[in-house]
Order: sequence, then structure tokens, then C-alpha cells
Amino acid sequence: LGTMSGSGSEAPQPSETAEIRLQEAEQDWAAAKAFYDNLVTKKPRPPKPQNAITVAVSSRALFDLVEERRIYEEQGVEKYVEFQQNNENVTLKPGPAFYFVKALEHVNARLLELYPDDEERFDIVLMTNNHAQVGVRLINSINHYGLTIERFCMTGGQSPIGYLTAYLTNLYLSADSDKVQEAIEAGIASATMFTANKDVAYSDTQLRVAFDGDAVIFSDESEQIVKEQGLDRFFEHEQMNENKPLAQGPLKGFLEDLGKIQKKFHAKNERLNCPIRTYLVTARSAASSGARVLKTLRSWGLEIDEALFLAGAPKGPILVKIRPHIFFDDQMFHIEGARKLGTIAAHVPYGVAQKYHKSS
Repeated sequence: LGTMSGSGSEAPQPSETAEIRLQEAEQDWAAAKAFYDNLVTKKPRPPKPQNAITVAVSSRALFDLVEERRIYEEQGVEKYVEFQQNNENVTLKPGPAFYFVKALEHVNARLLELYPDDEERFDIVLMTNNHAQVGVRLINSINHYGLTIERFCMTGGQSPIGYLTAYLTNLYLSADSDKVQEAIEAGIASATMFTANKDVAYSDTQLRVAFDGDAVIFSDESEQIVKEQGLDRFFEHEQMNENKPLAQGPLKGFLEDLGKIQKKFHAKNERLNCPIRTYLVTARSAASSGARVLKTLRSWGLEIDEALFLAGAPKGPILVKIRPHIFFDDQMFHIEGARKLGTIAAHVPYGVAQKYHKSS
């Protein structure tokens, strides 16, 4: 019995050791967490989706994946995944949405200087139907360029539309016209990105966004009249309805988002130094059909920085002067003209023009 009680008196020692180890582990974990939290706060955390202006970008819009796409189409998904994994330390080159994303991040940096605790800023989400195995190369490339993209949605071949809705997406940019069409039909502002045919320098200090008017900011009601009844009837219709605001188009909400952010800079006396500039570039002529457009914007409480009425002249040369990070138009004719002269253009597949020229 004596020996048993002797061993009993020593029994608590191993459990005491375990408790000490547990305490040490908890201290280590607390120290690691504190270190990680400190690390994370060097970069601003992503804002809550309900506060953010969420811009979802596909991997083929953000990066140049033309060669990888060819492998996928010619050799299949397994060879594609294998290629991406074998090249995961090879940085991807910028794609058509890259400089737009960089400009959004510059706006965020300026916003955080003026409003450190405000969450109403741009949040870039990588929304891709890539498989998760490709993620490492995308992460490596994002880190190489110092982009702040914390949210990834890799759907493994599934349609991203449900995720776009869940993320409260304000704008979706993709290189896949079918997915963009699907998103537009789901009521999400979307456009198909096209790379410019020439390299031009883009502003590092000011986000420049150019919009077509009809079927982009506004509905396509006026374009329908042009197509069905001709230009003269269109001019008559616009003058008769000068004081009746046009219905909204698919990109009106995003123009509103840009306007909200601009007002934050104006409120801090930064109007002249605002890092966002918006442009209306329309084939309308000012005298015959411009007033209705300007009165519609006014009725919505929206300001646009520059309105350019081209009266049917090509848009490409004007866009070369503006050098927008992105130009939204519903007609492929204007998209092609802009691309030829070096503008990154985004096709909005909305309205009557799509019946006459399907997106390719």
C-alpha cells in the first residue's frame, strides 16, 4: 500500500507538466496572433461588403492569360492546371483591367489618408472560374505587383453569377462575354474587357473612367428610335422629351458610386486634386440631343466632369487625348475603334445594339 500511495503522490506531476505546456502553447498562440494582427494591419483590412464598392475582376481581365487560355482550349483542363502549377513562380503580365485596378487602389490610398476609419471604398475581388490549384500563381502575381486583393472566389468551372450577387458586386469585369451577358441579365453592372492594340501611359495619380451614354449610363430607348425610325425622328423625339429624364442604364449605378467617392474629396477641399475624373463620350450631337442627357444627369444629382458630344465622329481620337483606364460602350464598332488607337475598352452587352452586332 505504501508503495502505491508513494506513486500516487508523484502522479500529479505529469498533469502539471501538461498544464504548463498548455499554458505555454496558449502564450505562443497569443504571441503569434498578436504578431499576425500587427502584420495584417500594415495593409488595410478589406471593408465589409455592405460598405464597400465591390469590383469583381476575372483572372483573364486582371492578367494576360492568352497563352494559358490556348493551352486550356487545345489540351484540356488537366494540362492547363499542370502548366499553371509548373509556372507558379513566373509572374503573369498585366491584363486589360490591371491599370484600372491599380488606379482604384490609388483612390483607396488617398481615401484612407482623409478618412482612416471609413469603409466606403473600393474592394477588389478576384472572381474566377479557375480551379483552386491555379490560385498560387495568381496570388504570387498579385503580391509581385503589390495589389491589395484579399478576397478570392475560385469557382472551379462553375458560373460566378451567384457569388457576384452574394458579394454585393457593384461592377463585374471579365474577358468572357457569355458570363458578362449572364451578369447583365441578372441586373449586375458588367462589361467584357478588351486589351488595347497599342501600349499607352496611364495616369498613376487619377482614375479616369469614360462612359458612352445610351445603353450604358442611360437606357437604350433613344437608340431604339434611331434603329427603327432614323436619325431625324430621333432628334425630334429628344427635343420633345428634353425635360423628361431618360431611364437608367446598366452602368448608372457605378457612375453614382464614383460620384459618391468624388464628393468625399470635395468635402475635404480636394476638388482640384480629386483622384477620380469621369467623362461622357457620346455620339450624340450637343445642339440636337445633348440637353436631355445633361438634364437627366442633373435630375439624378450626378455630376460628370467632362461631356463630349461627338455628333457621330469616331470616339478613338478623343479617347487617345483622355487616356481613360477604362471606356464603357455598348457597340462593338466603337470598342474596336477605341482599341486600335490604344484605349482599354469594355463592352456592355445591353440594349438594342446587341441585336445588330453580337459580342464576339
